[in-house]
Amino acid sequence: MLSVADVKLVVQVPCLDEEETLPLVLSSIPDSIPGIDEIVVVIIDDGSSDRTVEVARSFGVTEIVRHHRTQGLARSFTDGVNHALAIGADIVVNTDGDHQYPQERIADLVQPILRGEADIVVADRQVGLIDHFSPAKKALQRFGSKVVNVAARTELPDAASGFRAYSREALMRLNTVTRFSYCMETIIQAGNKNLAITSLPVITNAKTRESRLFSSTRQHVFRSGAAIVRAYVMYRPYVIFGAMAVLFGLLGIAPYVRYAVLAAAGQGGGHVQSLLVGAALVVVSSLCAMLGIVSDLIRTNRALIETNLEHTKRARYDILRVPATPSIERPVPAVRHRHGQAGIR
Repeated sequence: MLSVADVKLVVQVPCLDEEETLPLVLSSIPDSIPGIDEIVVVIIDDGSSDRTVEVARSFGVTEIVRHHRTQGLARSFTDGVNHALAIGADIVVNTDGDHQYPQERIADLVQPILRGEADIVVADRQVGLIDHFSPAKKALQRFGSKVVNVAARTELPDAASGFRAYSREALMRLNTVTRFSYCMETIIQAGNKNLAITSLPVITNAKTRESRLFSSTRQHVFRSGAAIVRAYVMYRPYVIFGAMAVLFGLLGIAPYVRYAVLAAAGQGGGHVQSLLVGAALVVVSSLCAMLGIVSDLIRTNRALIETNLEHTKRARYDILRVPATPSIERPVPAVRHRHGQAGIR
């Protein structure tokens, strides 16, 4: 079980122009939860142009992290987590400002962490039951979860769900790199760091608006796929580059075998071009093997850096672990991204 005297839960809500739906979210967050001594709501305002902040204040929210310009979902998640750790969070629940998730299930979401059974709890949206998801989107969601589970060595039915609970220990060890969406990356990181992950079935609320995280299914697939591949290469590069080296090696050997068979039959002349193709494929295979070695060395270096970063975070947030104070706003300077900026869902 969670061994702290007073357990503080921080519910962080990333928002981008959520003036209309934020009241539904804030009014449905539980006021009390068994095993939790204090519940604090943190709003991450990702450059909203409407009255999102004013609405949050009208509901008594005093912990607000503000971005002057839209930074994206992953940056909002990271800044919210850093703020939550600084004010002494023992558990952090991430939900959305569009009222997609059933906030009343937060009490159930944190129980596995309170019992010491899990470091991370991911809500299973049961995508097959979501009416506004097309059959193609449901299939893509299931396929994406399977790919993430292979990379992370987990068995989560809905790896893309953003409704999650994290223990303080898990957040000390996780580091978000992508600027699109943290969902896939944190699962792959957690799985490869042997953190205990479980899931909880929930029923999502009715759709309130279109997603702002991506403009089309194609963009979502491309960006999510890129995030998965990047995270996979970070932690298991030898699998990808090893497989590529073997594949191109076998393809490169095949023309030599063919030439040898033809030569033995007295038909070797005129097939020299196949040897050139084979040589090129063998060179590609060698390059893949070398890339695998270099990537594995980078992975080792990353592991050492992450260990140092974990110690730094522990030292920093243990010192800054103070009770929440009223009317805190922590502006975060805008960062210009080379490839553009993604919005909050």
